[in-house]
Amino acid sequence: MRRRKFLFQTIAGSAILAMPTSNISAVILPKKKVSSVLVIGAGFAGLAAAHQLRQKGIRVTVLEARDRIGGRVFSYRNGLKNEQVIELGAEWVGLSHERLIQLCKDFNLELFNNQFDSHLTLGGKHSPPGSWGMDAEFNEFWKDKAEIWNAYSEKEKSKLDRMDWWRFIMSKGASDKDMLIRELLDSTDFGEGIRHVSAYAAFAEYAESSEMNEMDLKIKGGNGMLAEKFADAIGRDNILTKHKVIGITQSKKSGVELVCDNGKKFIADKLICTAPTLSLQKIQWSPALPSPHIDAMNALQYARIGKFPLVFKERFWKAENFDMITDTPAHYFYHATKDQPGSQGVLTCYATGDKADSLASVSKEQRIEIILNALMPAFGDVRKYLANDISYYWGNDAFSKGAYAMYGIGQWFDLKPQLKLAHMNTYFAGEHLADWQGFMEGAIVTGEEAAQEILS
Repeated sequence: MRRRKFLFQTIAGSAILAMPTSNISAVILPKKKVSSVLVIGAGFAGLAAAHQLRQKGIRVTVLEARDRIGGRVFSYRNGLKNEQVIELGAEWVGLSHERLIQLCKDFNLELFNNQFDSHLTLGGKHSPPGSWGMDAEFNEFWKDKAEIWNAYSEKEKSKLDRMDWWRFIMSKGASDKDMLIRELLDSTDFGEGIRHVSAYAAFAEYAESSEMNEMDLKIKGGNGMLAEKFADAIGRDNILTKHKVIGITQSKKSGVELVCDNGKKFIADKLICTAPTLSLQKIQWSPALPSPHIDAMNALQYARIGKFPLVFKERFWKAENFDMITDTPAHYFYHATKDQPGSQGVLTCYATGDKADSLASVSKEQRIEIILNALMPAFGDVRKYLANDISYYWGNDAFSKGAYAMYGIGQWFDLKPQLKLAHMNTYFAGEHLADWQGFMEGAIVTGEEAAQEILS
């Protein structure tokens, strides 16, 4: 059984058990026809929800606290030449991301290959692609991981959630060197060290993802192009930026009323809330959110990820498909302007957890020095090529304080069912409620699912 079907059955069962009697009645009783919906958040979950509703003739207003649309999709062009664009937020489209790929086709957006061949720097030694890897015993397990995962019973899969990924892969014959390499590789996926990640969440993702772990494609012109297409289809007059929701009042008779920090009020039949949990907790709810929902929000962590791109006058790394894992504080590099025109290029330094925290807290000069030193084993001193530096640390983001949700040990089957439950006239969506965290696909799917719940 694939994870999505397994998750649906597990979460649906848990949701019914956890649902207050009033909510169960709401499901059973005939629903009043919905004519208007408010959406909190103009990230991909909110935009996808609004797009679905508009297609069905529902009146929609999207309220966004930021001064831009896209949320944690953040395509950046400032100071770059030849119309180059890099991503300071969500980066990859996976080959299995069927919904996002279909939307790109619908909106005539071009996807291009964004796969890389990975270098490794370990202990000051640089190893090019194909010259490094894990030991034979662990490689055998990794090669067969999909078959092993599919053979597990539901009970065995649920049990994995009570174990961390670090301990699990150690039990599969990983040597000390293997453990270090997996820590460096996998923490780039989950945003924190693998001792903190649920073995269920990790194994499910690796067993069911594409060969490149969904690091396959990117939207030409920047991933933010999809946000712009959504906005055109929804109607830009229906999307209001700089509208931070501070209060939500609900009743069975009058639906939902929202109050923004600028004093404006909005009323509709239903609400879809796509805000990350930090922003959601700052809203005054009347009636209040149920205690189990609040407890779940307090328990869910968001990954600390920082992107620290360096702009270079020349692409001294030569290969367009260059990326590199390192055991330095700089952690991971990839060519952010892959297959884009011009001699200038950008290498993004991508750090997670404590490493990202440290790079964000030191001075600009110290950060550049750390990053350039990490490149030395592979390329020597490249300071002469440096033209500019850019940085964005999601751990300090005003609205999320993290890049994406990270389900820790023992949390997957407890927190997610609670966070997905509707509260009176409010439905919830966002990447934190997706099958896999950190992908645009997940945000889109949860937004469309919330819209379908209202439409049904």
